[in-house]
Amino acid sequence: MTLEERINLLVKLGEYLKIDSEARQFAVLSAERNNRWLTKANSLKALGNLASEFLDRQKLENWLKCYPGLNKKTKAKKIGLVLAGNVPAVGFHDILCVFLSGHHSIIKFSEKDNFLIPFLIDFMGKEDARSAVYFQQCSRLKDFDAVIATGSNNSALYFEQYFGKYPNIIRNNRNSVAILDGTETDEDFLKLGVDVFRYFGLGCRSVSKLYVPENYDFSPMLKVLDNYKNIMDHTKYRNNYEYNRSIYLLNNVLHLANDCLMIVEHESMLSRISSLHFEYYSSVDSLKEILLKEIDEIQCIATKMNLSELNTVNLGQTQSPALNDYADSVDTMEFLLNL
Repeated sequence: MTLEERINLLVKLGEYLKIDSEARQFAVLSAERNNRWLTKANSLKALGNLASEFLDRQKLENWLKCYPGLNKKTKAKKIGLVLAGNVPAVGFHDILCVFLSGHHSIIKFSEKDNFLIPFLIDFMGKEDARSAVYFQQCSRLKDFDAVIATGSNNSALYFEQYFGKYPNIIRNNRNSVAILDGTETDEDFLKLGVDVFRYFGLGCRSVSKLYVPENYDFSPMLKVLDNYKNIMDHTKYRNNYEYNRSIYLLNNVLHLANDCLMIVEHESMLSRISSLHFEYYSSVDSLKEILLKEIDEIQCIATKMNLSELNTVNLGQTQSPALNDYADSVDTMEFLLNL
């Protein structure tokens, strides 16, 4: 398939995702039965973001203009993909990059999410049978030329040992943070709630830590974030909230809470499900120093502040990545084109 033909097929997929088809319904319901964290609402939100941000013709063509090497004919290589499953269809961007680069994917799906992306690949195969050669599913990677693997810090150590001799991108845990300055409005807090609660805070783009000025008053924020308390209708989230609240109380851990979220002062960027860590900053300059030192642990920085030297997004936007928002800030397409 030519590059133009591959783009056309992806655009058709984007249009198809906007239709409430039986196949989409089955994939979404199957994903939820297999993994209760992948709710119907979250899966539909994720698929909708794929359609609007990743599979829009204008956005695809504008993004690909940055890669003139795509027009060169090269021998297709086999790219092993180890996908995560913490967020619905989270590994599709890697598959998209491999497909557009002209290489072939050998895909090891996470057991936590093995219905949504196969549904997308199945549509492409039915729409254009030539695309089938670009996607191979497997239970164990073998016979590959390069690897892109995503997992935890522990699994990343294993990936380094197993895949280290091949060209690779190996990703581990990252977290996202939000910076507040005390001038936030109720609307700003509602946007922050999207960054915190969407996908139950399980993704690397989910805000898990706040940086706030000294003597910050959390009361207005907690009051507004209580608008998201219907998240407690989800059994697994509610169980985590109740368990973690008990742990904090039994261990006399100082914390603030509303009906769906707890806030704890802690240096770590990784927080428990249903809780946020926070840290005070004394000045913007000192905060920049802290974040620049820890930049390798950060996926996104959400704020309404204008902070030079830091790559930030607006509050409410961490969960809506664009095509050039690469995981771990490693340009996947550039990596593939240089193989």
